[in-house]
Amino acid sequence: MQFLSDNAASVHPAVWDALRAADTPDAPYDGDAISAGLDDKVSALFGRECAVLWVATGTAANCLALATMVQPHGGVVCHEEAHIEVDEGGAPGFYLHGAKLLLAHGDGAKLAPDAIRAVIDPIRDDVHQVQPHAISITQASEYGRSYRPEEVAAIATLAKHRGLGLHMDGARFANAVAFLDCSPSEAAGPVDALSFGFVKNGGMSAEAIVFFDPALADVARYRRKRAGHLQSKGRYLAAQIHAMLDGDVWLANARNANAAAAEIASACGERLMHAVEANELFVHCTAAEREALRAQGFGFYDWGADAARFVTAWNTREEHARALAQAIAGL
Repeated sequence: MQFLSDNAASVHPAVWDALRAADTPDAPYDGDAISAGLDDKVSALFGRECAVLWVATGTAANCLALATMVQPHGGVVCHEEAHIEVDEGGAPGFYLHGAKLLLAHGDGAKLAPDAIRAVIDPIRDDVHQVQPHAISITQASEYGRSYRPEEVAAIATLAKHRGLGLHMDGARFANAVAFLDCSPSEAAGPVDALSFGFVKNGGMSAEAIVFFDPALADVARYRRKRAGHLQSKGRYLAAQIHAMLDGDVWLANARNANAAAAEIASACGERLMHAVEANELFVHCTAAEREALRAQGFGFYDWGADAARFVTAWNTREEHARALAQAIAGL
């Protein structure tokens, strides 16, 4: 009964079907008909003009998006627990040619305008200090917290006032949309670029960079090639994204994962470290309690000395979620 990560989940059958359907000769790179159809499909989903580039990893999606907004001498304001700071092996510095991450605080790994201002206001406007060029937020956050539309709007207002780009790491964007029960456009807000995650949500090897400013996509196409992410058979990546969007598979998958997380959360009580607003749970557990859970067959990651992280997935079985809930309640 695995709750290690939604990255460990299997691939949705619709994705396999789409890959088989795409397995015919077509133009290479992103010149195929399947890739060409992404802009219109994603634009219809968000209700505004979008330009979409596929890449193979979330790290590439985040960094290539930010590279269109940030010069090597600039900086990106992000949360101190942001994936680009903690879990991407220095990739932002690599893709952004040395640009700096400017770290801010916030409960639940979420940023607020005051926290952003606390970072950028003390920076002198001269060549001796790194100047902020962009803000990056994560929807849902690294602690499974979802930004409400008004929270994203407030950050976007600040970004526009300060002349900063705004990027959203949406590795679990689907889970946030499902939790908020709003439109994708409302969950994304007025950001410049969104890393729309599919791999954690039933995809295999495709993520989408959604540019709401098509001019940024023109820059990103060159950077994608230079970074080694312009795959020669790109239709197989595009096909995965189409499969997830067709019939709202992406949203149904996220709802399944969120429902399993809610089932487990109902048994955690005061053990919960953060409100459960997506498909991640952070739970206070002693080392002995974690050992007891593992002895019952549950897989998960330790989170520091006295906590555990449980992540549900699109295909988490109801009986497994219920069993974990009962096991935690019985500790």
